[in-house]
Amino acid sequence: MALEALKDVAKKILKATSVDKKLIEEIVRDIQRALIKADVNVRHVKEISDAIRKRALSEEVLPTLNVREHVLRIVYEEILRGIGEGLDIPLRKAKIMLVGLQGGGKTTTAAKIAKYFKDRGLKTAVVAADTWRPAAYEQLKQLAESCGVTFYGEKNERDAVKIVKNALNKLKDYDMIVIDTAGRHALEKELIDEMIRIAEVAKPDYKLLVIDAAIGQLAAKQAKAFHEAIGLDGIVITKFDGTAKGGGALSAAREIGIPIAFIGTGEKIDDLEKFDPAGFVSRLLGMGDIKSLMEKVQRVMSEEKIEPEAFLKGTFTLKDVYKQLEAMQKMGPIKKIFEMLPFGIGLKVSDDMIELTEEKMKKFKVIMDSMTEEELLNPKIIDSSRIRRIAIGSGTSPQDVKELLRYYRTMKNVMKTFKKKKFLKGLKLGF
Repeated sequence: MALEALKDVAKKILKATSVDKKLIEEIVRDIQRALIKADVNVRHVKEISDAIRKRALSEEVLPTLNVREHVLRIVYEEILRGIGEGLDIPLRKAKIMLVGLQGGGKTTTAAKIAKYFKDRGLKTAVVAADTWRPAAYEQLKQLAESCGVTFYGEKNERDAVKIVKNALNKLKDYDMIVIDTAGRHALEKELIDEMIRIAEVAKPDYKLLVIDAAIGQLAAKQAKAFHEAIGLDGIVITKFDGTAKGGGALSAAREIGIPIAFIGTGEKIDDLEKFDPAGFVSRLLGMGDIKSLMEKVQRVMSEEKIEPEAFLKGTFTLKDVYKQLEAMQKMGPIKKIFEMLPFGIGLKVSDDMIELTEEKMKKFKVIMDSMTEEELLNPKIIDSSRIRRIAIGSGTSPQDVKELLRYYRTMKNVMKTFKKKKFLKGLKLGF
């Protein structure tokens, strides 16, 4: 992703032996290249870079910061200023109506949003009101069933307005209702009329435009058209992972003046993040997002009935690992968790080590089932002869057992660093 280049900018600032006009011009050029490559509107790029240059060369350094931290803080604040605002949807009774063109990921997003609010304690349902795309009904039904969300749809009914009206009558007791509507290849009069009629019946608290990050600067034109047609309350940016054009959608939100509600970061049902501009920019710069990480930890620990202290303690055992593997799965890919830590908290961990697949997690559990209580509580005693015995007993290879032990040692180091709270040093920058 082009925006990932901003991490290199932050590292360049913090590693600089001195901060002068030459360095400021270098980092401004680097920022311009990263933002333009990410399809951020050129006018916005100029505003951001001009502000960084002016402040970095003229403002006095705060007493609590050194000059490098001072410049990094300016970069953070100006990029944050240039990013679209976030929309906070509180945890209370509400109706959400999703709109957008075909292919933007509306149906998947409907299920993701429903799951998001279900996980936070709301009684949630989805409504299949896309009668234009034949597969939409079955897709939403399957997604809803897979994550335990109530589904409402009428397979043979072609009148979307009627479906929504019937759904609302049946789902009166639900806290959060997410309505998936039809999309087209273009914003046609027929589509606008249907959206207006659905909105009149549903009276949604939030009308959210679902937009594909990959469309780049075309996002602004699309957002403006939908906003003029029905009046939007927020934007959901999908497929934000791996795209070089995500900046176009962010830029569009700022240009039209519509806040961003969520960002879709992957294909899995849990790959949806509430858009927090401050945390988002912090991660772009490699400064982490401790607030979001701790919220995620606390939610998962509560669901799994695991004490956070046990999760974060620096001397946890393989027995703790066994207990926590499912919790780690619920938190999402470990690589994404590392991205929430400031500069990876200084740990050098390969992608292979932190990309833990479901299959690997199952294998690790089987291996630990073949260990003695003593081995689980004190992994240091596991020598080569024990590794061979454990491998035979679990039907795996010695290499698999060694991989589990390497994973254990890596996570032990992570937890030690958490315990020492080294990551708090970056918080004095105000991130």
